[in-house]
Amino acid sequence: MQYLKHLVAILLLVGVMEGPGYADPLVIDPFYTFNQSPLVQIYGLPAAESATVQPVGKALGLLALDIVNNSYDWDTAQEKLTLDGESERMTLALRYGVARGVEVGVDVPVVAYSGGIFDGFIEEWHRVFGLPQGNRTETKEDHLLFQYDKNGQERLRMDNSTVRIGDVRVSGGWQLYQDASVNSKALALRASLKLPTGSSSRLTGSGSTDLALWLSGSSDYPLSWGHATVFGALGGMAMTDGDVLKDQRENLVGFGSLGAGWSPMEKFALKVEFSSHTAFYKDSDMKPLSSPAVVLLFGGTYAFSPATALDIALAEDLNVNASPDVALHLGLSHRF
Repeated sequence: MQYLKHLVAILLLVGVMEGPGYADPLVIDPFYTFNQSPLVQIYGLPAAESATVQPVGKALGLLALDIVNNSYDWDTAQEKLTLDGESERMTLALRYGVARGVEVGVDVPVVAYSGGIFDGFIEEWHRVFGLPQGNRTETKEDHLLFQYDKNGQERLRMDNSTVRIGDVRVSGGWQLYQDASVNSKALALRASLKLPTGSSSRLTGSGSTDLALWLSGSSDYPLSWGHATVFGALGGMAMTDGDVLKDQRENLVGFGSLGAGWSPMEKFALKVEFSSHTAFYKDSDMKPLSSPAVVLLFGGTYAFSPATALDIALAEDLNVNASPDVALHLGLSHRF
């Protein structure tokens, strides 16, 4: 993928041009994002998160922005699914260490849908780098329509631009293991409870209450030039029926991720991450509904200071059409 080489080259150039680094090595954590399909992001699917919880009395604030361009239009004799539009999800996440090895948190998302302004740019992106266009060249630009019909009946339709609060999440983390070395190994048990505070009719929420439980682990290794970290997560989620395609919903979903990062200097790291989850829906031949998603995330982290860092990543769907084919993730974090 030529665009991956270009992104890596740009990030390396930024890192090399910077001045002296910091005393402590840059922490390499997973990207704080997940499948942003409009029919998946409404549920409580969590990001992997760090394998290290916040110390007592310390806090982490994160402002994450995910921009996704959806373009899927397919029909069979029984079904028709159209996902055409742009979505933006901005999340304010807070984590706080309340006791030794114990962390609590809250996520407040704002979800927006529109016809989008990036259709032309993304078509050109796919053309230049030889990527499949799907049905992009056959649909109107700046168009918003999320619709699903089955057996001649309309099961879902959303075609109005909107900006609303999404489903709020509360979370907890428990440190199961962490050694005291500079290049440490860590394991944390994490849980998240998503509450139905968004609008299911506008697809800013699902109407369901979701409980996710997962393990996050990481292992850091010293190198002759910087250090590298391998990280991963594995877990499951249980959901009530909710309001979106409730007769086709799966109430149990599994998810996991595996990634690695390399920090050649204290201010900068390159990261790659693979994430996946089982299907959220059943009784359908439409891949965005009934196929497991596999997403590749690649990008990096730049530290403005020892406490403040910015993540930048692009996402590509490896199981084509099971998730949006292109997405941009930005995550600005600060430790208090």
